[in-house]
Amino acid sequence: MADPSSYRPAPGEIPTEPGVYRFRDAHGRVIYVGKARNLRSRLNSYFADLDSLHPRTRSMVTSASSVDWVVVGNEVEALSLEYAWIKEHDPRFNVKYRDDKSYPYLAVTVGEEFPRAAVVREAKRRGSRYFGPYAHAWAIRETLDELIRVFPVRTCRDGVFRRAAQVGRPCLLGYIDKCSAPCVGRVDAEEYRTHVDDLCAFLSGTQEPYIRGLERRMREAAERQDYEEAGRLRDRWQALSRALERNTVVFDDRTDADVIGLHEDELQVAVQVFHVRGGRIVGERGLVIEKAEELSSAGYAERALQRVYADAQVTMPAREVLVSVQLDDPATVGAWLSGLREAKVAVRMPQRGDKRALMATAVENAANLLARHSLRRAADLTSRSRALQELQDALGLVEPPLRIECIDVSTLQGQDTVASLVVFEDGLPRPKEYRSFIIRTPGADDLTAVAEVVSRRFAHAEAAPDAVAPDSVVPDEQATEASGRPKRFAYPPSLLVIDGGSPQVRAAQDALMACGMGELPVVGLAKRLEEVWLPDDDEPVILPRTSEALYLLQRVRDEAHRRAIGLHRTRRGRRSTASILDGVPGLGPTRARALRTHFGTLSRLRAATPSELQQAPGIGPALAEAVHRALHPDGSDGPDGT
Repeated sequence: MADPSSYRPAPGEIPTEPGVYRFRDAHGRVIYVGKARNLRSRLNSYFADLDSLHPRTRSMVTSASSVDWVVVGNEVEALSLEYAWIKEHDPRFNVKYRDDKSYPYLAVTVGEEFPRAAVVREAKRRGSRYFGPYAHAWAIRETLDELIRVFPVRTCRDGVFRRAAQVGRPCLLGYIDKCSAPCVGRVDAEEYRTHVDDLCAFLSGTQEPYIRGLERRMREAAERQDYEEAGRLRDRWQALSRALERNTVVFDDRTDADVIGLHEDELQVAVQVFHVRGGRIVGERGLVIEKAEELSSAGYAERALQRVYADAQVTMPAREVLVSVQLDDPATVGAWLSGLREAKVAVRMPQRGDKRALMATAVENAANLLARHSLRRAADLTSRSRALQELQDALGLVEPPLRIECIDVSTLQGQDTVASLVVFEDGLPRPKEYRSFIIRTPGADDLTAVAEVVSRRFAHAEAAPDAVAPDSVVPDEQATEASGRPKRFAYPPSLLVIDGGSPQVRAAQDALMACGMGELPVVGLAKRLEEVWLPDDDEPVILPRTSEALYLLQRVRDEAHRRAIGLHRTRRGRRSTASILDGVPGLGPTRARALRTHFGTLSRLRAATPSELQQAPGIGPALAEAVHRALHPDGSDGPDGT
């Protein structure tokens, strides 16, 4: 436990301007992020007598070993920078968010030449526009089915789209007029973009003008006795009307608002959000905030707003944001939200009328959400705490292993050897921190592979926060950000687990000693009898079969094994596919890739004639003959040998 006075800034060193500050632990990891109107006043409050501090604050300042800050121009900039740092560092002493469930969104990939509409569970992909979240997946799927009758936007996956373009024949949706079939050129990119823009505008809330326009055009067609056109417009009008009926009407006017209700107890705050567009509830969301900071109800409401509007491309603030508690500084929050929307946003607490009634409903839903969450999580939280305590006692650790990392190696006769590293914190998996390693040592056995992974993982474990992380992971899972800073691997875990027995554990221990990390606890979990091996013991530790500690170790080991097996199968599959075209004279990686892209599957590539092979970019007559001979070494012309 650190003494806060040992790292307290000198008197007068802290500025009095607005800013954002970070507390770091002994490993340089950010453990708390906060903002202040007056940095000097706020930071000095942390260095008061420990007995006068809130227990959460006291725990934070005694866990920290340094503090730094950044001065900003105003409080709006401080609010934005604070949440950006919270997202970047995920500090342990800031609030933790737990969404009530995975909500479905309707996504439109507007960044593509021919965008696709789809129902997704997570709103993360860049270049996509998201609508929702919605309460039920079946409801939005039925709504999308109605909408594509009017706005014929494709819903097929990219692979289906590419295959249809290659064969020149649309899928079923194109034949039944639920897609404009841009894959076969029925519409050009400009006309297709019009359908996409109309769909996005309709989902954004401009429904009534579009429906009134359809109704007017339908009547005009009927008056000029063009009954076939009138019938098509009538079908579109009815489809859009059915889609709108799925959204609950709560206001008679064209209200555009987000209603955010909070309910809290001593440990958690539940948040219920209703997204109202055009007087209708078009989306809803619930999340739970764990109270890790010493904040008022208004402070937690501000944290909830930060979370809800974390990505303005996913959830754009409404013209009016209604909150169930009075914020400390609604003007600053309103200015921040106005910057996200690029238009005026009013933030207030409703006092009367229909909006007050809807707020009461949101608060009631938040109370029910908190009750369900507490009941669902009670047993799970208790078992995880017991598992960590049992591990500490059984392994003789100084403290419970709050962060556990596990390594597993996968190979087949020494070929395509890979390893996975998974991370569990507080007994829960952290998939964003998983790492995958390609073993560089040729023909490495299991012990050599374990030693290599441990060495690469901990080569920079004591690095400063701004140091460059080691080049130890598969390219598609880099450990560093674009700035070159390590995200979460500049500090060691509380416990390292190896999938294996005594030899693997000793190999890992030797590698740790070579890295200067010999004090790090390391154990192995052998599959045969689920024995726990320590590096210096000749006999294993036998945990009871009903032990929560053994169950946790099994979960960690199985997750690492699943990850390693998946990576190994992927690499083995790539090697076997690539080997068919290896060695063809004049066929380099670029032209081989062009062949695979053009034909899509190995069976189609084998069935192609030399003239068909020449249709791929960069493939001439001589090279096509060479590829054909390589694909059919027995002299046959196709897969049937004829």
